[in-house]
Amino acid sequence: MKIVFMGTPDFAVESLKALIKSSHEVCAVVTIPDKKQGRGLKIKSSPVKQFAEKYHISVLQPESFKDSDFIEQLRNYSTDCFVVVAFKILPKEIFTIPKLGTVNVHGSLLPAYRGAAPINWAIMNGDLESGVTTMLIDSKVDTGDMLLQDKTIISENMTAGELHDILAEKGAALLVQSLDKLAAGVINPIAQDNTKATKAPKINNLTALIDLEKPARDVHNQIRGLSPYPGAYSFVNDKKIKLLQSEVIISPKKESAGKIIEVTDKSFSIACENNAIKILQVQLEGKRKMTSRDFLNGYKLTVGDCFKIIKP
Repeated sequence: MKIVFMGTPDFAVESLKALIKSSHEVCAVVTIPDKKQGRGLKIKSSPVKQFAEKYHISVLQPESFKDSDFIEQLRNYSTDCFVVVAFKILPKEIFTIPKLGTVNVHGSLLPAYRGAAPINWAIMNGDLESGVTTMLIDSKVDTGDMLLQDKTIISENMTAGELHDILAEKGAALLVQSLDKLAAGVINPIAQDNTKATKAPKINNLTALIDLEKPARDVHNQIRGLSPYPGAYSFVNDKKIKLLQSEVIISPKKESAGKIIEVTDKSFSIACENNAIKILQVQLEGKRKMTSRDFLNGYKLTVGDCFKIIKP
């Protein structure tokens, strides 16, 4: 099939890579405009654009989906299908252009976790499994008829970054399978059960603020669900610190939530509403990520110091 691919981040690159290797033809790629990024404000292209250019694929970067010239370009490709992975919400005027519709790869087992951050929320909620879904886009967000799904186990200490990489690969493989079946006319889209739908809203600053008055398991899930980005954070000794890797430890004695109950050369442990969390990786504001060992070599924490309790 002839395809126009739409996407932006690394998660989408895996799907584009799989399409290029498949029997389908990628006529063009649509991604966001280049942006100034970093301290030097250098112009940077999206990961999808960078990958597409390696294969000399035409790249479209519209400022607006209402741009009539852009819409006409899409029509002129005479594609069988559009593919969307981790991109913007498309208007009906665009996603209805191809005769077979527009296929989306979503990082959850729909109808669970409709929205912008399904991977983060699955881990933050302590789910034991996740997966990817291919679906046909309709007018609402992540509500279209489903094509295929693939599941994966979420292990006890798996981070959002690790699950992201697993689902990116699974999603890429599932996309090719879905397109193959769609082209052959041997796939039957299945309507989602809206009564089972849950939401995965965009992560904000309050979502990332750690409440240490919650059980240790919940705090651990929040830390790993927001690692490596944007990073769950708290405050100790008037410094903002992101906690990026943790383990739940059983604390035989109940301590005040937020209190540091142990400091070793490799880690430090913080009391929660019940039990405690051992911190293995951190990032001070404005600094690089580092192991707790490296952090403790340059920053003094002692038993009895307390992380600030702030309610989100």
